[in-house]
Amino acid sequence: MKPTLFALPGNERAARALASALGADWGSAAIRHFADGESSVRLLSPLQGRQAILFCTLDRPDEKIVPLLWAAIAARESGASRVGLVAPYLAYMRQDAVFHPGEIVAARHFAALLSRHFDWLVTVDPHLHRIATLDDIYTIPTQCVQAAPAIASWLRATVNQPFLVGPDEESRQWVNDVARRCQAPAIVLHKTRHADRCVEIQAADLNAAAGCTPVLLDDIVATGSTMVAAANLLRRAGLAPPVCVAVHAVFAGDAFAELRAVAAEIVTCDTVSHSSNGIALAAPLAEAVSAVTSIASR
Repeated sequence: MKPTLFALPGNERAARALASALGADWGSAAIRHFADGESSVRLLSPLQGRQAILFCTLDRPDEKIVPLLWAAIAARESGASRVGLVAPYLAYMRQDAVFHPGEIVAARHFAALLSRHFDWLVTVDPHLHRIATLDDIYTIPTQCVQAAPAIASWLRATVNQPFLVGPDEESRQWVNDVARRCQAPAIVLHKTRHADRCVEIQAADLNAAAGCTPVLLDDIVATGSTMVAAANLLRRAGLAPPVCVAVHAVFAGDAFAELRAVAAEIVTCDTVSHSSNGIALAAPLAEAVSAVTSIASR
């Protein structure tokens, strides 16, 4: 029996591409908000004995999580055999340590919340830094799609002589992977963060980038301050405006406009719906869903 895939509001384009790649039925749902801000969810497609897949990328998660959990509960109470979550962008992964007294490791508590309501999870390049794997915090089967193959394919087809630049040490894992796939040179810059929107970027040596197209690559662009500071550093070094590539296009506030002012081009994966989306991940997401559903059904 085919699974039924439901897209939460704002996820329709990427969810339809995934449903097509999976051969899943398209689920119909009525999701609305009352005047007092409370959410109402009604699943209109029959689910008895079927597997339900909820598609909801979790940028700006606080406004999305209650409707998502209501939908998961509704699927379960409608007789779904299993309820899975495809969240291309997974929230709260950067809150992975206690930095000041009174804080919590939100990544662990968010994982516990999702694990309580879903049978499996598929995501794309979660921000794993102090937490080594999702298995360390999730108690359900998970699959992590790597965006590197799709990014490398886009670079090979689009950018002449790319020179990959990671704006900080945390970007190294993505930069090295994509560089290897492209057989392109790469360097990682050093970042010192003074505040959320105040960062200092330094580079040891950019001479190897001469004559190449600089490509700034990171997993997430949120405030854009890191990418903007890195782009300005490259330009001060006499390099051309960089092509900026990111997996997740969060772009808070004026981040996109500020980055566009210093970049030759901005391209992101379609994990968060945005005008910069140019790298589709439906095919690897479908492979990951197929893999995790076979694990979860054992």
